Formats: sequence, C-alpha cells, structure tokens
Amino acid sequence: MKKMIMAVTALALLGGSAAGAYVFFVKPAQASEHEGPKKAEEKAEGGKEAESTISFVQMSPLVLPIVDKNGVSQVVSIVISLEVKDPESAKEVEKFTPRLKDAYIQDMYGALTRQAAMEGGVVQVGYIKSRLNKVTAKIMGQDKVRDVLLQVVQQRPV
Repeated sequence: MKKMIMAVTALALLGGSAAGAYVFFVKPAQASEHEGPKKAEEKAEGGKEAESTISFVQMSPLVLPIVDKNGVSQVVSIVISLEVKDPESAKEVEKFTPRLKDAYIQDMYGALTRQAAMEGGVVQVGYIKSRLNKVTAKIMGQDKVRDVLLQVVQQRPV
C-alpha cells in the first residue's frame, strides 16, 4: 500500500512539473498590457514591411595570412555579407565591393599580424566585426550599409 501511495504521489509531482514546464516554455508571446492587441499587430506588420526591403550584398571570401616572427603561421578565411536598406542601395554597394575588399584586407592584415584580433591563438569575431563596420562606414559613409555580417570565419594552421 505504501508503494502504491508513493507511486501515485511521484506521478502527480512528475505530471504537475511537466504541465508547469509546458505552460512556461510553450506559452506564446503576448503584447504588454499597456498596448492593445491591434497595436502589437500593427507594430509587427510595420517591422515585416521594413524587413522586406532589406537587401544583402554577398562578397567573395577574404583569405588572410597571419604572419609571426617565423613567417605565415595560420590562414584566416572570412565570408562577409553587407546588410543594406533597399535593393537600390545594394546595387550601389556592389559597385564598391572591390574597394571595400581592398580596405578590409589592408585593415585585417595589420590587425591579425599585430595579434590585436587574436586571443590565445583564436580569432576574436566581435573585434573583427567592429573593425569591418568601421572600415565600411569610412568607405561607404554612415548611412549606406546597416551592418557587416560575418557568414564564415575559419582559421587553419599552415
């Protein structure tokens, strides 16, 4: 009889915790109380419209050597996409991709060689991304490119 009571109690606890987890983790997002449901829907639709005009410019991969006192020790490959506000801006940015690629190579070659972008032999992606954003703003201006997106960052020893 004791085993039966313990089994029922255990099942009740397990079922209750499973139901609680389900309600907590699967509950759909809701608008805050000060916004009505219509306002939340309008805001979501406005965001979709803004996102639908965003375009991306895919650049060819950058392959950069890391040079130390013994010569080339590693090779870093970076694949970059540029986020722009609309297709017209994408066409304009595409015209400047050779200039951007040149500026990226010059900036990254110096940063990687000085080991400024490395920590413990590993490339610091956040540092690389912030430098590429600065270089892009310098070449294209502040309002042309929204963000530099790193698609792939790969490093391999030589």
